[in-house]
Amino acid sequence: MRESDPSIPDVQPAGEDLDRERHQLLAEVASLYYEDNLIQAEIASRLGISRSSVSRLLSEARELGIVDITIHWPGGSTGDLGARLKHTFGLHDVQVVRAGARGYPQVVEALGRAAARLLEDRLGDGMTLGISWNTGVYQVVRAFQAARRMGVRVVQLTGSAAPSNPLLDGPDLARWLAHMLGGHYIYLPAPLVVDSRATRDALLKDRAITECLEIARQADIALVGIGTVFPPLCSLLQTGYLTEEELAEITAMGGVGDILTTFYDIEGNILPLSLHERTIGLSLERLRSIECVIGVAAGIHKAPAIVGALRGGYLSCLVTDDQAAHEVLRIIREGEEEKASGE
Repeated sequence: MRESDPSIPDVQPAGEDLDRERHQLLAEVASLYYEDNLIQAEIASRLGISRSSVSRLLSEARELGIVDITIHWPGGSTGDLGARLKHTFGLHDVQVVRAGARGYPQVVEALGRAAARLLEDRLGDGMTLGISWNTGVYQVVRAFQAARRMGVRVVQLTGSAAPSNPLLDGPDLARWLAHMLGGHYIYLPAPLVVDSRATRDALLKDRAITECLEIARQADIALVGIGTVFPPLCSLLQTGYLTEEELAEITAMGGVGDILTTFYDIEGNILPLSLHERTIGLSLERLRSIECVIGVAAGIHKAPAIVGALRGGYLSCLVTDDQAAHEVLRIIREGEEEKASGE
């Protein structure tokens, strides 16, 4: 059970406005700790509160962006990597987080926080936000903190994937995010993949499905995960929508990744797969027409998928890590060198 301190109100939940008095308290505690180098016990004594309250206040100050910690690593800035990617592909925004010695799950979690801040900056009152599904999108939603209720409606971009963890699926993510934004969610009442094209065509005549997809086409912002053909990280393989043999065939055809369950090659060209004829969701052609598409992907194994997505023009903003960013730039550089040597 958490210790209670009557002199300090509980940590404010995300989505509520931060009042001036609370902001002043958080800034004061942060200043004493980070600028004056007082230990937490000294701050507690000076302010007449418990040490555990000081710890909670410092955590809240970091979460709300009152404290912004910058670490200067050797070997260059992630900002430089972001600027190079932004310039190379003409993107609106690129956020690069440092992977360091963290494992893949921890890097994806860090990406989620960075993408959540980007999404918070770009969302406005009454907007429509479309979201896909996967671990990266889940981490964005998990880290999201709405400063206020904006009446944003959240719509699924694909049918339900029904993974073993429902929190990773589109309906739950849409509902969760809409609640934080004080809006409502639009449910796409269909599975992600069906048995045949005929079944898909029949479902696409359903009014609820067509209305949801029409709203998705009108989204102001889309948040999408970027899939890979690397088996250990392929969500469609892990959820049973693809067999190992089918994934190997996609790779043999030059497939490098997918967005919204549509696979493409390193140039961003969509592959001619029967899977695409059985998938229910927004097409990549339609995705291109959305003004702001934020893609989230981490790790060197996803670099080819990132390159294909960028060359295909499916993204306008990218959130990734430094290892993937370096690999993306290496792939681009090698491609340019091969092209130059062949001329």
